[in-house]
Amino acid sequence: MIAVIDYSMGNLHSVHKALQHVTDEKVVITSSPDDILKADRVVFPGQGAALDCMSELHKHELVDVITEVSLSKPFLGVCMGMQVLMEHSVEGGGVDCIGKYKGTVQHFTDHIGATDAAGNRLKIPQMGWNQIKHTQDHPLWKGIEDNARFYFVHSYFVAPEDKSIVSGETEFGISYPSAIAKDNVFAIQAHPEKSADDGLQLLKNFTNWNGQP
Repeated sequence: MIAVIDYSMGNLHSVHKALQHVTDEKVVITSSPDDILKADRVVFPGQGAALDCMSELHKHELVDVITEVSLSKPFLGVCMGMQVLMEHSVEGGGVDCIGKYKGTVQHFTDHIGATDAAGNRLKIPQMGWNQIKHTQDHPLWKGIEDNARFYFVHSYFVAPEDKSIVSGETEFGISYPSAIAKDNVFAIQAHPEKSADDGLQLLKNFTNWNGQP
């Protein structure tokens, strides 16, 4: 069973539908700690603000559950589900996050100008298609070409202290980590459920992944 964590935020039904498209495994949307703990694989989606996300996770008593399953099961974080794995986000005046990885979540405006090196105007949030450069081999990149294009919607990016966990990078005024991976966890800033064939391939790879790097 694949559990898609429901904490009242995120594009749950699109993620659920995309997963059902690529696997015969049972896929459930759930906020039940018991169901999440019993699942074979866990998807942690999300969108919106970090402060609201953490508030809902605490409300549903899911912070400890997410920490536990991220230690032992194939675990996929998507968008906000990637960002709140860090220690702290500057969003909304600052909020402490789950803290699985040392590092922060930063706003683009603190790091980039109005245009990129080629003079192209940079609009925040970054919304649309952009490339992900593979910075390390990983089973979830199987069948996906380096610099494949994925769909993004975000104003903040992760800045992990341990650069060795960065699995993909994207250019948007700066080169920032758009995917991280360590042990049984893979997380991506883009939305694979909105990223056409390459996004579906990544989700399919996840459903076949045993959690080994």
